[in-house]
Amino acid sequence: MSRTLSQHRPRKRFGQNFLQDAGVIARIVAAINPQAEDHLVEIGPGEGAITAGLVDCGATLDVIELDRDLIPALLASYGLRANFTLHNADVLKFDFSSIRPSDSPRLRVVGNLPYNISTPLIFRLLDCTESIADMHFMLQKEVVERLCATPGSKLWGRVGVMAQYQCAVEYLFDVGPHSFRPAPKVDSAIVRLTPYQNSPWPACDRSGLRRVVQASFAQRRKTLRNNLKGLIDTPALEELGIDPQQRAETLTLEQFIAITNALSNATHYE
Repeated sequence: MSRTLSQHRPRKRFGQNFLQDAGVIARIVAAINPQAEDHLVEIGPGEGAITAGLVDCGATLDVIELDRDLIPALLASYGLRANFTLHNADVLKFDFSSIRPSDSPRLRVVGNLPYNISTPLIFRLLDCTESIADMHFMLQKEVVERLCATPGSKLWGRVGVMAQYQCAVEYLFDVGPHSFRPAPKVDSAIVRLTPYQNSPWPACDRSGLRRVVQASFAQRRKTLRNNLKGLIDTPALEELGIDPQQRAETLTLEQFIAITNALSNATHYE
């Protein structure tokens, strides 16, 4: 049964916009489809809009909330539940491995993420995918579009390349501003990221791929020849069938992987 806590004044510095649309809340919980055997982690429970639907299924639920003013009400509503644990912490510094015993199922991470930390948090969670079964996030619609973008799109960039290398990414549905208190000035959307157990992509060094992708998109209007100068030379790009005059947004994920793997050959360094 869905419940919310007593109303709290949203804080701009925490990027708080509290979900209050019962229909949207039910749709999000249905998309997550929590099961009693799950180990769920909710980031930023806020007033507990989604929390009720997660804790009521009987799953182990850890919630991470930074705003101390929200803690008493969350504990009053859920603190006596044996399957509920609250962490007053900054999620960007939180050690997710600390809440997952070696014999427990992989974590299912959910949250209505503040817009101001969504991208760095996603990159941080991509470093923990070995411990994560799936992730369901409410994000600014443009961030979801970037996660789901395809080569050739102006939205194709670092976060999309890295997310799609490590996860199956599914755009689920949109959520309008009227569903929140206060109403944000942008649309939101729900996305599901499921880390691959058997990747469809060629193997490559993940940190190396991140370095190549970051350099490639460092200045979007510049060519690969300019952005990758110092990493890989022009003849090496041409050997891979990549035009050095291309911009990063035109490259496929396979081509970024090919560049990363080529860097293992020292002769390709400038």
